[in-house]
Amino acid sequence: MASIIAISVGNSRTSISRIEEGTIVESVREASEDARAVAAAAKRLAAGELSTTIIATVAPTQSEAIAIALKEIGSGEIALVGEEIGIPIATKLADGANPGQDRLLCATAAWRRLGQACVVIDAGTCITVDFIDGKGTFHGGAIAPGWRMQLHAMHAGTEGLPELSPEPITQEPYGADTASAMRLGVVEGLRGMVQRLVERYAMAYGAFPLVIATGGDAAALFEDDELVNLLVPDLVIEGIACAWAAATGSEDDAPKFGDTARPRAHSE
Repeated sequence: MASIIAISVGNSRTSISRIEEGTIVESVREASEDARAVAAAAKRLAAGELSTTIIATVAPTQSEAIAIALKEIGSGEIALVGEEIGIPIATKLADGANPGQDRLLCATAAWRRLGQACVVIDAGTCITVDFIDGKGTFHGGAIAPGWRMQLHAMHAGTEGLPELSPEPITQEPYGADTASAMRLGVVEGLRGMVQRLVERYAMAYGAFPLVIATGGDAAALFEDDELVNLLVPDLVIEGIACAWAAATGSEDDAPKFGDTARPRAHSE
């Protein structure tokens, strides 16, 4: 039975998953800055076995600390995306462009899932909105501050606005106090930005793509958004499995998606 531990190191949070024959069987999240906690979670998910651990990262300093912690606990072979493991997706970008591994891995998994033109929303520390065409080519997209970052920026840049954590907005049309007004502005601003970008990509492409959302804040931001066809908890982990399958030439290691998320039709 093919088994790997996939680790996606984000700026704030790190996802750790055990993948068996292409199926994600268990996942946990830890703070990226806590390398020992990430390593301990990986060892627990490996169930004491010497598994191959694959690390993808957008935070090289933190991933280096995690790799050291993994070696200290004897985690077995460690392979790095971008070094030992390539990302199997074509790109059409400006010369010298260097998109984050998370964006390319999400695009890889989205294309494998859908097999048609799509937009990937990855809602984490930053929110990215990327386009993949009908041939599976990654064209890039947009990057903006995420939910928490925007709330923090309003507090840090003013004297009167409080430090807030993300919370679901109410159904009321107006923010009746400062906190609810801040949250409403950020959430609806993010949703509106995504809608405008998807429309922009659709106009350029000549057809309306499917929209898939992922990342730690995706469900809270887009669960009830009719623009989004598919919600996937951690698309980048599926992308790591795709990359591993391509690197090893093993279809058994390719992701098997099952019914973890279902397409949602746009309303007329």
